[in-house]
Formats: sequence, C-alpha cells, structure tokens
Amino acid sequence: MHTTTFEIRPDLRVQLDHLAMEVHRSENELVNEAVSLYLAQQHRIIKRIAEGLAQAQRNEFVPDEEMDAFFARYAEPQA
Repeated sequence: MHTTTFEIRPDLRVQLDHLAMEVHRSENELVNEAVSLYLAQQHRIIKRIAEGLAQAQRNEFVPDEEMDAFFARYAEPQA
C-alpha cells in the first residue's frame, strides 16, 4: 500500500482520535473510509451534472407550468 501524508486541521484530528477510540478502529481505517465515501459522492454528483447537461443539450426541459407548481409547493408563505 502506498503511504501519503496529509495535514489535518487540529480540530478534525481531535475528532478523528476520539472517533477511532469510540469505535475501536484505526485512524487509517477511518480516513480511508471517509476518503472513499467522499470520492464516491463526488463521482455521483459529477455524473448527475453531466446527465443534466446532456439533457439540456437535447432540449429536454421541464415545462414552465410544472416548475411553477413545484416551487409553489415549497415556497415560503407570503407575509
């Protein structure tokens, strides 16, 4: 396995130390898991953006009426 060095902010280091003790796992395991989850999340986001851009290039848009109805459901009530 390849070793890489990163600087971790002191506040995150304290949290990492405490979590490792609480769950009885090594800091290396936790950092590798965290990086793996972060990378997977970023790949999903990039894929969704690419899909959205491809839809836009094909002129696949939601009709205005549907968007208006969506935002009306979640809009803050007018004061």
